[in-house]
Amino acid sequence: MMGDILPTNRTLSLKRLNRALLERQLLLRRSRISPLEAIERLVGIQAQAPMPPYYALWSRLDNFEPESLANLLSNRQAVRIALMRSTIHLVTARDARLFRAALAPMLERTIISYNGKKLGGVDLAQLALATVKLATEQPITFEELGKQLQQDWPGHEPSVLSSTARNLVPLAQIPPRGLWGQGGAARHVPLAHWLATGPNHQEIGGIGDLQEYANGGINSSGKAGDDIDAAIKSILFRYLGAFGPASVKDMQAWSGMTRLKPYIQEWASELECFKDEAGNELYDLSGAPLPPEDMPAPVRYLSEFDNMLISYSDRTRIMPAVYKSRIITINGLVRSTFLIDGFVRGTWTIEENKESANLRLQPFEPIRDEDMESLRDEGARLLHFAAPDKQHRFLVDPVS
Repeated sequence: MMGDILPTNRTLSLKRLNRALLERQLLLRRSRISPLEAIERLVGIQAQAPMPPYYALWSRLDNFEPESLANLLSNRQAVRIALMRSTIHLVTARDARLFRAALAPMLERTIISYNGKKLGGVDLAQLALATVKLATEQPITFEELGKQLQQDWPGHEPSVLSSTARNLVPLAQIPPRGLWGQGGAARHVPLAHWLATGPNHQEIGGIGDLQEYANGGINSSGKAGDDIDAAIKSILFRYLGAFGPASVKDMQAWSGMTRLKPYIQEWASELECFKDEAGNELYDLSGAPLPPEDMPAPVRYLSEFDNMLISYSDRTRIMPAVYKSRIITINGLVRSTFLIDGFVRGTWTIEENKESANLRLQPFEPIRDEDMESLRDEGARLLHFAAPDKQHRFLVDPVS
């Protein structure tokens, strides 16, 4: 869907930015593309907890079944790995290496800034190689990894060693972690090893020694700086395709990278440039969808940690600023929310016991009868997806 004629001053209203986001996030209408295509289209799905990606895809795809995502993880076509903002994301296998290459400097800088004073005497290159060796021998939890690394670096906290290793080495979280209806500790294997030994063998290239594994199977010889710049350009343009139009600050908030303005200025001739109502400069892909602001937007239920709520410096295109503290907690949790006319208007939870599952809404403001009816209908579908064999109830708390 192409954008219609733009205002001559190139200023986009808040509601038009909202409709652009909903269109690109597959929320104006459910899509019939495959889950694998959707994960790529969305530039990954935040996956700090195992189940939110399933709800994220349910909200966006027609007739989505949990088994389809579980199979992607089991077949190694999709992986869970620390990427943007140094948080766990669900991405396709081919995106995992690209994203990790682009984000490696940020991930290393972040962890050194956080743990630097506690890492005295630790050779980071040797730490990375030791991590690859241990995690290649057998899948390993971070607690186990920290204790093993402490044998080589006594006097250092195991959690400091393992968290540093996590950012230095691309480690895939492997099933059963992340499979629908299953639990288990998060165990990790080097990304390159996981993809190279799977049933759908990924062409890694250059994994002849441990250093290559520590780089995620990416050959770091030759024009490494040019390769990283190309990877950064690729993922930022992908971000604009899924979240644009967006400012440089938005791109930094999404990725966790800093000092991106020189990059965007260098590539500006390849991009469209707009402004928001506050006069901030926004960039976008040429010809990307920009629906009119009066495009109808159905009610939607968003999962916990939905990237739409945390991928901008200015989040007002999806969430009124006054609601931010009620959705994003001080310890980093992002609550499940529902949208009315494209904007967050409250949170939701599912309360389950052996016999029943209740969908409970916590609205932030009064809801019109017609919108409540739509929430009830969509909620029935959500409960059928989450707990198909239980009795269902729809509950609404008083406005708070």
